[in-house]
Amino acid sequence: MKTDAHVLIVDDDREIRDLLQEFFVKHGMRVSGARDDDEMQAALRRAPVDLIILDVMLPGKSGLDICRDLRTHSRIPIIMLTAVTETIDRVVGLEMGADDYVPKPFDPRELLARARAVLRRPSAAGTTHRPVPQVYKLAGWTLDASRRRLLRPDDIRVELTTAEFNLLHTLVRSAQRVLSREQLVELSNQNGDYSYDRSVDILVSRLRRKMEDNPRAPKLVLTVRGGGYQFVPEVSAE
Repeated sequence: MKTDAHVLIVDDDREIRDLLQEFFVKHGMRVSGARDDDEMQAALRRAPVDLIILDVMLPGKSGLDICRDLRTHSRIPIIMLTAVTETIDRVVGLEMGADDYVPKPFDPRELLARARAVLRRPSAAGTTHRPVPQVYKLAGWTLDASRRRLLRPDDIRVELTTAEFNLLHTLVRSAQRVLSREQLVELSNQNGDYSYDRSVDILVSRLRRKMEDNPRAPKLVLTVRGGGYQFVPEVSAE
């Protein structure tokens, strides 16, 4: 995690922005503030940002719409701030690509801990304003992230559950790297579909049945003893 990470707080409540700015600066981070989408876009043009803390309820374009639009071209980590009772906002926000959420009212110490956890993730390294690949080619298969679909080499669609897609997407983005079960839970568990390591094994088994010629002798997703899993094929991204 960068010790001087630049955090952009997008919230129309000035008191919250000022409170978080003072608190985060005390803990070694640089902080900018914005009250809506227009101010956020201006802040992003001025300087690179490592993390966005984004309120759902904003004047004009909502935080959910902003999150969706950002994910079409950027991997900047996003933590959503949601009303404590609005469960649907949290679910939709995570489905649109938010990395985490914190319900209001919140303890600034918890938000700081969540921010540090997100910034420590391998997927957060060097992501400032980097275009997000939408289509991956892998051993004849096609994984379309924007449409969330998987096509076989003969262009037949293979149906995947949300958890299966998220896990495969994570493996493909980290092709040739060995990811532990803990890393896979953290990086791909966007919607709370699974919460323990054994769930990863079950999902890998399901992916193998759908993608491997012989699931008992896999060639795409290999098990690395004592390490986790590795997606073996070369991947090209568009």
